[in-house]
Amino acid sequence: MNTFAAIDFELANAHRSSICSIGIVIVKDGAIVNHYSRLVRPSPNYYHRNFTDIHGISYFDTEQEDGFPEVWAQVVEMIKDLPLVAHNSRFEEGCLRAVHTLFDMEYPNYTFFCTYRASRHKLGKQLRNYKLPTVAAHCGYVLKNHHNALADAEACASIAIKLL
Repeated sequence: MNTFAAIDFELANAHRSSICSIGIVIVKDGAIVNHYSRLVRPSPNYYHRNFTDIHGISYFDTEQEDGFPEVWAQVVEMIKDLPLVAHNSRFEEGCLRAVHTLFDMEYPNYTFFCTYRASRHKLGKQLRNYKLPTVAAHCGYVLKNHHNALADAEACASIAIKLL
């Protein structure tokens, strides 16, 4: 697989629908051709301190941003017909399904591939763990801003190019 969209979400709180940041990297023929990053006003619109401590995004960063339906309307054309790749795709897909359900949006049954599972399968016991920074470094990508949605999507794309 050499054409796909790597995707990552950051959440404001424990609700899977509380997407507050989206990072997307488009890969065509094995090369990164586009980057997209956007803050989103989350739903429900509150931040739990533990989440802000992880990614640094707060209520004040997103209070004037568009909600998910408006932001996703921009994304849909960009990822149209592309498989989606995520590190721990079950989490990202769960978030995407939750926010589609919350806003009563039709979910188009995106095809997801998982770099976490692929790395465990293909690398066996070579790594001490299969966290995104560890696998990315093994694949030659230094993740400098972990939990920034775009940086995580870039790392995921780099892993996918090597392993998928």
